[in-house]
Formats: sequence, C-alpha cells, structure tokens
Amino acid sequence: MIATVQVGIYLVFMLAIFLLCVWALIDLLRRPSAAFVSAGKRTKGFWGAIIGVSTAVSFAAVPFPKGIPTFPLFLALLCAVAAIVYLVDVRPALGPYSRRGPRGPRGPQGPSRGGW
Repeated sequence: MIATVQVGIYLVFMLAIFLLCVWALIDLLRRPSAAFVSAGKRTKGFWGAIIGVSTAVSFAAVPFPKGIPTFPLFLALLCAVAAIVYLVDVRPALGPYSRRGPRGPRGPQGPSRGGW
C-alpha cells in the first residue's frame, strides 16, 4: 500500500519536472537569438543545449511503463534546476527584447501609469 503511494508520488514529481523542462524549451524556441545577446545572457544555442538535454533526461526519468523508479533522482533534479534557472533568470531578462511590434505589449498608450 505505502509503496504504491510512493511510486505514485514519484511519478507525479517526475512528470512535473518533465513538464517544467518542456515549458522552458518551448519558451526558448519562441525567443529570437538577438534577444539573448541584447539581454547580456548566454547565447540561444547554449541555453538550447542545456534545456534540450534537460528535457530529454527528464523524459527518461519518468517511470513508465512499470511504474518502478529506476532513474537516478539527482539527474532529474539537475534538469529541474536548469529549467528553473532559465525560467526565473533568463526569461524575464529577455522580455523587453522579445516584444513583437513597435508599440510593445500594451498598444499605443505604452505601459500603465497606475491610478484610475
């Protein structure tokens, strides 16, 4: 009984790490290469390699079809760290350089000044 619950928790945890890596990879592929250089971050190729390998490793860590965890947990945790670093540090820095159109995300009035 307890072993089944543990395997279920492990499965959910590994799926969450895999989905986090997929989210980071999709976001990375949508960003222009020039935005990375303009933001002062590493190149898109560097982050593509890191996040691509992390996505592949996290996919391999999902315990299908047996449901028995056989993959080293620390590798999956390293994949999560790579995706989190990209999503928390690099992605916000790329935001101002990745906007589409000359007016930015809010249209002709520019950023909100607050108030009523």
